[in-house]
Amino acid sequence: MNNFKLNESDILSNQDWTFPTNIAYGPGRLKEIGSICNNLDIKNPLIVTDKSSTKLPFINNLQSYLEHSNVKSDLFFDISPNPREDEVSVGCKKYIDGNHDSIIAIGGGSAMDGGKLICLTVNNDVPLRDFEFELTPPKISKDNPFPKIITIPTTAGTGAETEITAMVTYLKEGMKFCMWHPDVRPSLALIDPELTIGLPSNLTAWTGADALIHAIEGYCVPGFNPMCDGAALEALNLISKSLIKAVEEPDNILARGGMHVGSCLAGISFLKGLGNVHSISHMVGAEYNTHHGLTNAIVLPVVMKYNLPGMEEKVQRMSEAMQYKDHTVDAFIKNLEYLLDRIKIPNSLGEINVPEDCAGRIAEKAMKDQAYATNPKLASLAEMKDMVLQSIKKAR
Repeated sequence: MNNFKLNESDILSNQDWTFPTNIAYGPGRLKEIGSICNNLDIKNPLIVTDKSSTKLPFINNLQSYLEHSNVKSDLFFDISPNPREDEVSVGCKKYIDGNHDSIIAIGGGSAMDGGKLICLTVNNDVPLRDFEFELTPPKISKDNPFPKIITIPTTAGTGAETEITAMVTYLKEGMKFCMWHPDVRPSLALIDPELTIGLPSNLTAWTGADALIHAIEGYCVPGFNPMCDGAALEALNLISKSLIKAVEEPDNILARGGMHVGSCLAGISFLKGLGNVHSISHMVGAEYNTHHGLTNAIVLPVVMKYNLPGMEEKVQRMSEAMQYKDHTVDAFIKNLEYLLDRIKIPNSLGEINVPEDCAGRIAEKAMKDQAYATNPKLASLAEMKDMVLQSIKKAR
């Protein structure tokens, strides 16, 4: 796709960053988790992950490293790909019964969201719904603070490791809601690209596309935030050099590292907000339990065809960051479609069993999503329904 190369000495060496939280990056740094816990005065963390991760080597390795540093731990893994409110309650009980003092959330975005959601409510009597993003954050007594949380992403996609927000699905409404509190910021995000080696190519593609979309949507959100915009453009630079190689050469640690850093930066970039790729995807995922990154990737071209005309300057800067030659809107969208083809993203939501008759309902729900409010163009219900229907029938 391009002739630009990653800087090997940068990507394969340890790095410590402090924006927007403390970040420890580098291949093999999971081995430091015991000393990290000791430095943070963490003695008995609850490890929160998802069911599919429990059989993977990094869980046993994590617990072994903790044990060698005299840190007790236990495991909670009843987290769905789209975490539910009832699962959060079970996790809180596990935390209390085990007399835990902190959380280590390890896995994909669902595990990290699950860990943050438990943190929000386990030490207080505030209902989870009171932490909705659009509400004023509840006042929490300093005598009963939120638990410390360490986040360890094992996919390069969600960027959830530095975030203070978490998505939860409410089954009754069939909707996802964004929960947060400014004090639930990870004590440390540990980013070790070795943990993504062995991730199947389809999950590498789906999570990698999610990271790409975070950077694109975050950059396109209106408003002046040069730090977020800089993070978005550098994320696109790294992802464009790394994603295809990570999918096609799964043991390529350089590509895995580029994706892991790119994903983290993309997660930082959407502190500004997201757009209608996410507002639609959130509600499709809530109803049909589809993989978030895969759903995003399918919807992307449809929303870009709606959003990008009239945004030529931003399109040019994104296109330059991704080393494309033709910086027009049409060419940029075609290049994105080529990328999606190359990493084998399905052409429609219908291919992952999302039916056409849900289009109106999904559109109405999507307009209540936080990401709808920050989309660069305000779409009507008819326009939203049309985008959902296009995504179901033929997105590209």
